[in-house]
Amino acid sequence: MTAQVTLKSGEKVKVNDHVYCSPPWSVRDGTPYSVARIMEFLPPEGAGKGKGKGKEIYTRVRLAWYYRPSDVSDRPVADSRLLLAAIYSEICDINQLRSRCHVLHRDKITDLAGWKKRPDRFYFNRLFDPYIKKEFDVIQATDVRNLPDNIRQVLISRYEYVVAEKDVVPDLTDTLRLCATCSEWCANPDTVGCDRCKNFFHMSCVQPPLLAKPSRGYGWTCAPCSKRHEEEVDKHDVRHPTPITKPKSNAPAPRGRGRPRKDRSLAEKEENVEIKYFKMWPFRYFGQYTVAEDTLDPDDLIFPRSATRVGPKYQAVVPTTLDVPSPSDPEQRGGDYTVEVLSAINTLTDEEIAEMEAWKVVLSRNQEKLHSVDWLTEALRRFSQAHLLNRGWSTVDMSVIPTRPEKWKKGETRHTDREWTADEVAAFEDGIFLYGAELRAVHDEIGTRSMAEVVRFYGHWKNSKLKEENAQIRAARLKAKDQGKDEMPSASAPVADQFSDDEGSIMLGLSKHNNSCGACRTRESENWWRAPKGLATDILCDTCGTNWRKYADLNFRTVREDALPPSKKGSDKREGTPLNGPSTKRVKTSTSASVNATPPPNAPMAPQLRCLACQKNGPVGKVLKCNQCQFRVHAASCGVHVDKSAIDSWMCDICQNEETLESSMHTDCLLCPRRKSKKKAQFANADSFLRASKPTEGQGWAHVLCAVFTPEISFSDVSQLRLVEGISTIPKQRWASKCTICGESSGAVIRCSDCVREYHSSCAWRKGHHFGFEIQPVRHPRRDGIITTFKGETGNMVPIVYCLEHENSRRELYDVCETDENGETALQVYCRIYKQAPITQAHALLRKARRLDQTLNIRTDGISSVDVSAEPALQCDKCSTQYSPAFYPSEHYSSRWRCHKCHFEHRNGVGAGHSPDDSLSPLDDTMDG
Repeated sequence: MTAQVTLKSGEKVKVNDHVYCSPPWSVRDGTPYSVARIMEFLPPEGAGKGKGKGKEIYTRVRLAWYYRPSDVSDRPVADSRLLLAAIYSEICDINQLRSRCHVLHRDKITDLAGWKKRPDRFYFNRLFDPYIKKEFDVIQATDVRNLPDNIRQVLISRYEYVVAEKDVVPDLTDTLRLCATCSEWCANPDTVGCDRCKNFFHMSCVQPPLLAKPSRGYGWTCAPCSKRHEEEVDKHDVRHPTPITKPKSNAPAPRGRGRPRKDRSLAEKEENVEIKYFKMWPFRYFGQYTVAEDTLDPDDLIFPRSATRVGPKYQAVVPTTLDVPSPSDPEQRGGDYTVEVLSAINTLTDEEIAEMEAWKVVLSRNQEKLHSVDWLTEALRRFSQAHLLNRGWSTVDMSVIPTRPEKWKKGETRHTDREWTADEVAAFEDGIFLYGAELRAVHDEIGTRSMAEVVRFYGHWKNSKLKEENAQIRAARLKAKDQGKDEMPSASAPVADQFSDDEGSIMLGLSKHNNSCGACRTRESENWWRAPKGLATDILCDTCGTNWRKYADLNFRTVREDALPPSKKGSDKREGTPLNGPSTKRVKTSTSASVNATPPPNAPMAPQLRCLACQKNGPVGKVLKCNQCQFRVHAASCGVHVDKSAIDSWMCDICQNEETLESSMHTDCLLCPRRKSKKKAQFANADSFLRASKPTEGQGWAHVLCAVFTPEISFSDVSQLRLVEGISTIPKQRWASKCTICGESSGAVIRCSDCVREYHSSCAWRKGHHFGFEIQPVRHPRRDGIITTFKGETGNMVPIVYCLEHENSRRELYDVCETDENGETALQVYCRIYKQAPITQAHALLRKARRLDQTLNIRTDGISSVDVSAEPALQCDKCSTQYSPAFYPSEHYSSRWRCHKCHFEHRNGVGAGHSPDDSLSPLDDTMDG
């Protein structure tokens, strides 16, 4: 009879059932439930099995884990029901089982859409190995056909699924391959296939034998086919071109989505389908590095494997040196000299141990040191040394030398870490608030401590926070006891009965008013759940709480800045993303977790500001706030570099210009339509990213958004995004086109990336259109322009703007404020590579003159000018100047030149009725005479 266990939710589970598993809320720190399969129930550790059937006491359970795709990869996956299998198990406390669920292979599900619509249903088709960090395909064992009958029958009788690399699956599912020479089965590693006759051969059966397979991209033909091909070539027969067809794959065909069929009996059959298990596992690895005959051995390892690292490619080949004499008396490893004795307490008698304990208490008056692991370890080492050297216990002193020598090290090592300063503790707590338990990022935030010191301090810091929480809880219980009140929920309460298995995940005692879900923003819910860190509020409604715990999925709604209380601002991550997201490593669960665990310590709240460009929160310094107009923006998205001492007094460019008066006081954007308003606000657009403006080369102003997303615009200094250039080069039709949002025809418009609509950048931003940057792949790097790499993607970085109607666009855009591993935003990277003006070729005035000259050439009958940088020795034959934006050839002599001023004075004088002789130089008059 199969053992069954009744969970706290009332469900009965047995071996090979799939369940949700999770430690208490305070331990898992807001992460979703884990999905696992029950492999076996275990008695308490150290206890024997109970006598008689049904009388066993089970307190532990062995679970085979499944991973969610977000656990092993940073790429978002839209399907919350997709899992990754794993050949990895752990023993957990049986109290961590929450409820039952169903997990099935994709090929065993007839109606996938209907399966995913039902609650607690998951599916998988791939396996992730946590040791070699690689994914494999999972296929049914019955689909494997390219194996000898004895091996195939053993494989099918033992296992339900086979795990293999994606490239190996077509070979496994092909028909049986036999050698054309010896008629024996052809194993894939030692087999070559002829590209013409499609026969297979052992590499040792061909003549001459092949030492290695052809390189990737090359084919191989057998001897008869090669000879036949040579004869066809010698006969000069006409060869018809071979049609290019898609290579046929023997992998199982993908199933179409289709319309879901409401067949309940079929769904129940699929839930109760029988799965074969061999030694508690339903699959084994049978891929590129598997020897087929080894699978007959029942003790063969089933885990995925990688290429061997044995051989001269990975190990150094040290030649034998006969001339060098070997040491006469080599030191024997493992002796007293080579082994460092850390403790010899096990050799002491009971009386000696009691005497040592008495001396240990008087070594320090600090009670915290007497309970410190590092201090106790060093004390026991020094007591052991005193005992081995036949010294008294009084010779041990822990107050003099804070370091100790170690074998095989030149210097001495501290037995305890040096005291942390207040600045280091503040930096550590800020890092914990920003990155959670990602201690590598916290270590980079501190900068003055080693990784080992950060890890040790994290353990002490967490214990101190738990100590404070426990003290508060005990004080509250004593106070309630004195007042005759019991603060523990009643056992008869319906909420406690319904959710008693979640151990502190339900928020009790909340009022019915002023509650808001941190995801969907609803204010009505029968029960409120604790929310993960990083949300707008710390509670979730019933629907969002269940979806997050079971499916790691939340339905977010945008949160307005004015709707957030000042104490509940989020973190630097995207809104709605948990601060401590699931990491690649699975959290190790404890087998002795308490049922009534305490809630997690409250992390210190660092001051946060919400950027008006991306609507994400960030720490002060990364997000700046104008001291005058209260405008808030990420510093990297505005080209701002501020010292830490000047963060509080920082002012935006427009407010700063009111004091310096370096640019025009009329701060309207030159690229936007000119709108007449009766009353002008004191701080225009202070609550929008459109407040971010930069001065132009003509002392005007342009929005940063308009300048970046207008292709003709460039910056003199992209590091500060200052001096906008190139407004005059925007085509005339772009100024004359009518905006589809505001209906005005003034201002420069841009076009939607997915349709033909044209609108102003500022109008599109106010309307809520999507702005971002896309990395487009490059086929020909030399021909397709400058390429860049951002967050692992390489290609051309292109600014993209598309309408709200294109919500289902497949474009993967990087937000304006999204940063890469170097801390640069997408806007910074794009401007640095594509928006820098050519300042090394000419100064600013000359660049402006050239752009104006292109416009003037259109109206002056195509008169061409000469590049000054190409002819630096040119001189005007009228005013003798050598400095001019452009020189023009004389109308009378090809070897003489006129400067820009003299050239147009001469032309205007002729057009106004003046005599041509009045505009000629004396030299021209002489030559004409």
